[in-house]
Amino acid sequence: MDVTAKIRYLHMAPRKVRLVIGLIRGLSVEKARIQLRFLNKAAAEPILKLLNSAAANARNNHGMDESSLRVKSVVADGGPILYRYRPRAMGRSAPIRKRTSHVTIVLTGEAVATKKSAKKVTTKKPEAKKPTVKKAAEAKKA
Repeated sequence: MDVTAKIRYLHMAPRKVRLVIGLIRGLSVEKARIQLRFLNKAAAEPILKLLNSAAANARNNHGMDESSLRVKSVVADGGPILYRYRPRAMGRSAPIRKRTSHVTIVLTGEAVATKKSAKKVTTKKPEAKKPTVKKAAEAKKA
């Protein structure tokens, strides 16, 4: 079974993010965590958070064993670009492109067979309602 997690609008160029995600592609989740924890790149921190989120999704939502999870694929696509301008010599301006990224991670692993506990079903008898004062007064008149 495959589990997907995404981070969108990451304020980092996709080219810089691809350097980091290339190192964890195909690794087990635990080895990828160790690799990202000790990597001296700015993109390692958000990718580690994304990896932890995907592992938590697999464990909690799909009942998968975390020790069997592997990084199947990681993709860093370009997001929207913020255009800014910088003043240059002789009254000119030069564009500054602040790039963003959309990162998608796909984990694969085995689902653990869990026994669902049978809930006890108890039936309660409805309690007899006491007549309200208004209904009791109408009953006496009749």
